[in-house]
Amino acid sequence: MDRSRPLARRPLVALLTATALAATGTTALASAAHAADADLVRNGGFEAGLDGWSCTAGTTVNAPVHSGSSALRATPAGADNARCSQTVTVRPDSQYTLSGHVRGSYVYLGASGTGTTDVSTWAQSAPDWQRLTTTFRTGPSTTRVTVYTHGWYGTGAYHADDISLVGPGGETGQPPAPPTGLKTGTVTSTSVALSWSPVAGATGYAVYRDGTKVRTVNGTSATVTGLSPSTAYAFQVAAVNDAGESARSATVTATTTAPDSGGDSGLPPHALVGYLHASFANGSGYTRLADVPDSWDVIDLAFGEPTTVTSGDIRFDRCPASECPGVESDAEFKAAIKAKQAAGKKVLISIGGQNGQVQLTTTAARDMFVTSVSKIIDEYGLDGLDIDFEGHSLSLNADDTDFRNPKTPVIVNLISALKTLKAKYGDGFVLTMAPETFFVQLGYQYYGTGKWGGQDPRAGAYLPVIHALRDDLTLLHVQDYNSGPIMGLDNQYHSMGGADFHIAMTDMLLTGFPVAGDANNVFPPLRADQVAIGMPATPNAGNGHVSPAEVTKALDCLTKRTNCGSYTTHGTWPGLRGLMTWSINWDRFGGWEFQRTFDGYFG
Repeated sequence: MDRSRPLARRPLVALLTATALAATGTTALASAAHAADADLVRNGGFEAGLDGWSCTAGTTVNAPVHSGSSALRATPAGADNARCSQTVTVRPDSQYTLSGHVRGSYVYLGASGTGTTDVSTWAQSAPDWQRLTTTFRTGPSTTRVTVYTHGWYGTGAYHADDISLVGPGGETGQPPAPPTGLKTGTVTSTSVALSWSPVAGATGYAVYRDGTKVRTVNGTSATVTGLSPSTAYAFQVAAVNDAGESARSATVTATTTAPDSGGDSGLPPHALVGYLHASFANGSGYTRLADVPDSWDVIDLAFGEPTTVTSGDIRFDRCPASECPGVESDAEFKAAIKAKQAAGKKVLISIGGQNGQVQLTTTAARDMFVTSVSKIIDEYGLDGLDIDFEGHSLSLNADDTDFRNPKTPVIVNLISALKTLKAKYGDGFVLTMAPETFFVQLGYQYYGTGKWGGQDPRAGAYLPVIHALRDDLTLLHVQDYNSGPIMGLDNQYHSMGGADFHIAMTDMLLTGFPVAGDANNVFPPLRADQVAIGMPATPNAGNGHVSPAEVTKALDCLTKRTNCGSYTTHGTWPGLRGLMTWSINWDRFGGWEFQRTFDGYFG
């Protein structure tokens, strides 16, 4: 996984005219507020993070701030102006004053949906905090207005703080009616799927298990995970809007099935996996573990790294406060892990990453790897381990040509170490891997140095590890990003940037393929529940980002065999486990677009 922050920017078009950038509203100061007026913006000072705000590329920072301890920082990209918005309830035919403090170039503050004339004001250049203000009057039937701030394409980050909308408060109305039609769907040993009928006026739904709220969703379905096998549970749902929560629905009950004979990982049928920057900071900002939304089913703590490349001694050092402002204490971090686990989530330590080269060249290094990784797992009470070996961690010796019978010490010792850890912690131990396409799918064409030598010895080098551990492997989520063109099973090269690449790469894992073109040396397919598709959360996170529409196309093709485009899959896999992304931090920076895409597709 890449710690850097690759960000393509589109230069600002030269000599923008005053007309193109002019504000559409007035910037006159409003008259004194009436006694009944109030500030209607929720969390206008961003002291509660982005609570109440919807941002395409925003995060909160502790410096610079105009007042308090936090402010908004948002970074426009080539096709995104980094808009942050909030919809508030207002009164019809009433006067309002919108104001806020901003820093940066071409920073806008405005209101839309006013029912009269939408307004905005802007600062062309604000090297220090500058106050923006504008006024508007609502239309005769307007009850909701959206206030927003944004920058200009490719001009760099801007900051905003203390945003307020002063005027008469609107009528909040009544909570919605309670949902009806609650029923159960698929029931496993650790999860129950629920669905219900939509409720008019509801903006979301709260799901209760045995009287305790366990999650909130936007749609009319949810899967409750983290349950115990062979156990009866009672479920209810409440509808939610701005006025509050409805009474709860009628209760439905379900009894989970007995555990699978091979052990159960506790994952839901479709899982969302993400890496959390826990040991370092970058341009995406630090995210506290407790602030990770409930949608994330597997949280990989990035990263555990070796003291030296060949020592096998893995250390996990949490990000210091000097590098990660707002970082939680060790006690808070461990409490957050327990809370996530109580909610049915899995928290793993990820070993490696871009900077963490690990080469277990000796049995002593192998044994140290087992000991040091076990210490991290035990200290933090983790659910398992993610192997994210990159760079030169894995390569094959020249005489190592059969992935089914590896000879290379770094391969053999890694397999032995992982099997030891799996045996030590039992069937519930979660083991995942995040190789790059170079180490897996490239093995269809090249494996190691090749029969005549001269090839990169790392080509396909993950294949023997995956194959040896396929009965112990919970999830394989290949990084379908930062990749060159890869040949698929159609013998055509596929490149990043659209659904086609993800479809072709995933089809190879689920169909199997001859290694280095040898029909007598076939890498067998993995089960669909062992495979998730790895994608970057935003264009900032890595090369190969695709839009939500392309994500949906890939999932449609692989799970339904529809919307496939030019590539023809070799099967249909409705049990595909889900999606992985680098990273949770970048997705938060991008306004949770990746998470929303997953939730919208799988519910």
